[in-house]
Amino acid sequence: MHIEFYGATSGVTGSCHILRANGHTLLLDCGLIQGRREEMEKNRNPFPFSPDEIDALVLSHGHIDHSGRIPLLVKQGYSGPVYTQYATGDLCEILLQDAAFLQEKDAQYENKRRKRSNKPPVEPLYTVDDAAAALQNMVRLRYREKREILPGIHLRYQDAGHILGSCSVEIWLNEGGVERKVVFSGDLGQYDTPILNDPAVIESADHVIIESTYGNRCHRERQGTIEEIGQIISDAAHQKGNLLIPAFAIGRSQEILYYLGKFYDDWNLDRWQVFLDSPMAIRATKVYWEYPHLYDEEATRLRKQVDEMPILKNLHLTQSPNESMAINRIKSGAIIISASGMLTGGRILHHLKHNVSRSGAHVMIVGYQANGTLGRRLVDGDPTVKIHGDEYQVKAEVHTVGGLSAHADMNDLLRWIGNFKSNPQVHVVHGEAEVKQDFRATLESRLGLRATVPGPGEILEL
Repeated sequence: MHIEFYGATSGVTGSCHILRANGHTLLLDCGLIQGRREEMEKNRNPFPFSPDEIDALVLSHGHIDHSGRIPLLVKQGYSGPVYTQYATGDLCEILLQDAAFLQEKDAQYENKRRKRSNKPPVEPLYTVDDAAAALQNMVRLRYREKREILPGIHLRYQDAGHILGSCSVEIWLNEGGVERKVVFSGDLGQYDTPILNDPAVIESADHVIIESTYGNRCHRERQGTIEEIGQIISDAAHQKGNLLIPAFAIGRSQEILYYLGKFYDDWNLDRWQVFLDSPMAIRATKVYWEYPHLYDEEATRLRKQVDEMPILKNLHLTQSPNESMAINRIKSGAIIISASGMLTGGRILHHLKHNVSRSGAHVMIVGYQANGTLGRRLVDGDPTVKIHGDEYQVKAEVHTVGGLSAHADMNDLLRWIGNFKSNPQVHVVHGEAEVKQDFRATLESRLGLRATVPGPGEILEL
């Protein structure tokens, strides 16, 4: 039995690993590669394995960099079960259909360009029908429910505290009377964040595959982050500009709404119009409110006080394109929450075009920005940015609010893996090259653990 490391080994996105035992093959995640265009083109490369040889797929959570190539896998021959946590399954119904719609639209746009150059057309990576077929294969499990999913292979999900339904994965492999336990962290959330519970404690494993997105740095403490957001809102009001918040539709948008509701009076939000301009985020917010048993104590108390998702007095849910375009007629006093979170597409780009060159406008970055993305260029302070082919001067003030990240920081990661009492061997994935090496060294020096940074295609015998 062995592990094969593939996606999220040479970067942060595209999570994908294989476990083989007892004559069976198990796939952990099947995520979309995101970032620069040349990176995204790798999604069209053949899988480093045959899709029809996979017996079962285990999904850690719904984010596209973990789930986004499942429809492609099905399109290319996979017909087995896709195991998910219940809430993850509901979110994937939104995410995968939306991703497929965008793939079709991107192909249409590219083919118009190719037609002008007499180039052959391209097909979408996958279609809405492919996504629907993938969703039909989902088998939903509860947290802490241990199940034999293949002969000699057992699975149990634990709460990872990252987004609703996010999981750390426990897998027991049995072959020839020998048992090995592998734990895959999935994406871990911060401790003491709103809405979701802390990552669950797991105490035993032979091997742990762990993410390292923020493996060499620490987030700002929560109270300081809250005060910083309040100051940004105050400054934007004083300078009579709009405030743009690029936010992932799943997780981050819901957390932003939670804070705006909780600190409505403290932040004087009655003088603002607040727009949630993301149909996906609107649908996901409703899903969040259907799983109160997954909330932490504070969110549970809030949930008991209302009969539906707590709506800000001045919150506008903009579903249609016309409603979205109307927002750009507002020059001052709008807080606009919109996807995508890394500014790689979506409605937020249209709002950025209308605001990024305005003095007095503000852009609040509240999540991880991968190398090569427009969000990363704003964070790095580029004086100009290109949006839809046109150059824009950056006159808006850009703020990076790291304390809101849905990802665990270095201390959170060490706290989680410090719960293991079995002295497991650790394999660091899902991080930029320098970060992974730094975190590997930290695991060895601080916790005395044996740690590796596997390369793409590396095989580890268990």
